[in-house]
Amino acid sequence: MADIPALLARIPDEFKPMVALGIGSLMLVVLVLLHGAGLHCILTLQRRRERRPRLGRPNLAVAAFLFGWSVFLMLALHIGGILIWAFALYHMGLVVRAHDAIYFCANAYTTLGYGSVDLGVHWRDISPIIGLSGLFTFAWTTSALVVVVASNSRLLEQQEVEREREMHMRFARRKEEWDALKKEREEERSEREETRTQVSGASFFQRRRIWKEERKREEELRRAMIAGIEELRRKERQDEEKLGAGTPPTDCEDKE
Repeated sequence: MADIPALLARIPDEFKPMVALGIGSLMLVVLVLLHGAGLHCILTLQRRRERRPRLGRPNLAVAAFLFGWSVFLMLALHIGGILIWAFALYHMGLVVRAHDAIYFCANAYTTLGYGSVDLGVHWRDISPIIGLSGLFTFAWTTSALVVVVASNSRLLEQQEVEREREMHMRFARRKEEWDALKKEREEERSEREETRTQVSGASFFQRRRIWKEERKREEELRRAMIAGIEELRRKERQDEEKLGAGTPPTDCEDKE
């Protein structure tokens, strides 16, 4: 890498613009190919990570995190492209300082302008090629972002539907629990009224035996009520785990 600036310096000045175009074109093709491979990995990762929230319990936070993570990875691709250009210009000796190379490439890549840094007269044809690479990659990222937004919108819509189903299921289970508790209290009240009828006119020992039997029956009713509520909650957890299992696959998943 240390000999590259010396090799470039030996090129006659009249041929340097053509060499600049050749170097820039080669790097543009390589950079666009790398960017396309990165976008393909991001979209594949997005589809794979969406399968779990689609088939599990609804979780809007996971869906929002997946979308934000995909956007962050796309931003990282562009930052990587800028760093690749800066690395090449710095090691070719076209920009003296590394931070100046990054600043120059960022301005050219985003078509904002060159700022206070510029290449030499014979190598300045690389600058518009850097801008073209940014145009190509930004356009490709935009199309990929449309796919991510559409997929995330479908995921959020499905999560909202599953969340509504989950709330309805919980409401129905709470009503069943309340009915079971209400039934148990009515049975206890009925048992107490029956006990009062039995103890009237009975002896002390008979009353004591009747009260023991009453407490025993109340305990049995409460245990049965608690077991019934636990069974309802177990079924509720099972039903919530099944949420999303019947959701049809998306267009992207069908293509896989």
